[in-house]
Amino acid sequence: MRAFRVIPLAVLLVFLAAARAVPGQPPAPPTPAQLQAYEAFRAWVTTQSDLRQASDEVVFKRYAEELVRRGQTDAQAASTIATVRSLGDRAEIERWNRILTAENPQFNTAPNAFLVEMTKGLKPGRSLDVGMGQGRNTIYLAKQGWDSVGFDPAERAVEAAQAQARKLGLHITTTVARDTEYEWGEAQWDLIVLSYVGGREYVTSVQRAGRSGGMVVLEGFHRDATKSGPIGGSVVFDTNELLQLFSGFRIIRYEDEDAVADFGRGTTRVVRLAAIKP
Repeated sequence: MRAFRVIPLAVLLVFLAAARAVPGQPPAPPTPAQLQAYEAFRAWVTTQSDLRQASDEVVFKRYAEELVRRGQTDAQAASTIATVRSLGDRAEIERWNRILTAENPQFNTAPNAFLVEMTKGLKPGRSLDVGMGQGRNTIYLAKQGWDSVGFDPAERAVEAAQAQARKLGLHITTTVARDTEYEWGEAQWDLIVLSYVGGREYVTSVQRAGRSGGMVVLEGFHRDATKSGPIGGSVVFDTNELLQLFSGFRIIRYEDEDAVADFGRGTTRVVRLAAIKP
């Protein structure tokens, strides 16, 4: 369908045990053979929706069985699993560093159009861009006068966002962190942006961290978009699922339509939601 599919870091990190570097030393870059093994695992795991909540052990046991089915011996399968385990989450972060800082990006580098529309005329306050990537939405909000904050584990993408902000004479606050590491705080955000990063796993955090009267803006894929290829489960939603997830909020806009997605740049079925915390 498209040159690549958006699969947020959170999806793969659920499946991978993190490989911790020696304190004070940067992690060694993966070799081409290791990356090939990782990419093969990645391609397989994104099609296994029933493993979304499974433990690492269950996921790797299933993958070992798949490798044997494809013709590897038990020993070869065990070696492949060991390679994938050893990479931890670093390979996924490196993948997104490459995608988000590519010379010719294969994604929409302009701010998300739904975000632009829903914040038009809104009094600027404090905003949080979850999974900010190279900062397209973080920077846009800063331009509009927001106290713009964002985080992402892809450190080169975050650096690129800061460089662009400096070039434009803007101030943004950024942190290199995963969603589970970032401190969202309590009742401190007037706007929380979830643009192709997920949603169901963030409902509790949004409820806790958003201010009363604050807005959450979300865009992702409808389940139908997966008919033409795999998409990471966290950015895929069933019909009206977002309405149910954010039922405790005042829904001010919900869309379910065929449109050009920000990632993949092709027409597919997308869902969008804007809601206000009571």
